[in-house]
Amino acid sequence: MHVGIIMDGNGRWAAKRGLPRLMGHKRGAGRVKDIVKTSIELGVTTLTLYAFSTENWKRAAHEVEGLMKLFRGYLQNNFVELNEKNIKVKFLGDPTPLAADLREQMENLEDLTKDNTLMTLNIAINYGGRDDLVRATRKIAAKVRDGSLAIDDICEQTISDHLDTVKQPDPDLIIRTAGELRLSNFMIWQGAYSELAFVKTSWPEFTPEVYTEVIAEYRSRTRQFGAVIPKGAKVVK
Repeated sequence: MHVGIIMDGNGRWAAKRGLPRLMGHKRGAGRVKDIVKTSIELGVTTLTLYAFSTENWKRAAHEVEGLMKLFRGYLQNNFVELNEKNIKVKFLGDPTPLAADLREQMENLEDLTKDNTLMTLNIAINYGGRDDLVRATRKIAAKVRDGSLAIDDICEQTISDHLDTVKQPDPDLIIRTAGELRLSNFMIWQGAYSELAFVKTSWPEFTPEVYTEVIAEYRSRTRQFGAVIPKGAKVVK
């Protein structure tokens, strides 16, 4: 089971309490560890967390700087533990604009955990669904240009095989916290048939108990994938 989470509401959580937005992000960063642990307990085999989008660079410079500092801290504090728990870490998105030391941490963690098998943890940083498709298209176009791929051989699987999530299952469920009703450029190709759950709870308050309830509700659904499923049949895993 692959679950994607749009971790929204950190800034609003802080604002409601008269705190700086970065305090909300700090509280949200602390929530990640609980949700990773609960994911394993719930049988989630792939978890994708939307940490920083391609559009988030438009935020105030001090907020972007603070987010990057929190991200560094998360990697440093969890580097060893993620590996010891047999979690494979994969980073989605274009790392080019990130600081060199941060890219090095990311590469080291991916390399360290590449053979782990309990769960895959995708962290989407400087990620956007459209950007993912653009980068995939460039890779495909390069193969057509050098003759290693024929235009007529391009199909849906070809595109999937050139996205950041290559060899991973598409998300079964995409959760967005804090009540907003949009995907905000998150996994727009991979999420074509994902079930959606928009919850009012902000990310800092998205406890394991709330998460468990969302997963239970998802598992009560019947997924049709465009087909007509007989009444009473269950397709959700």
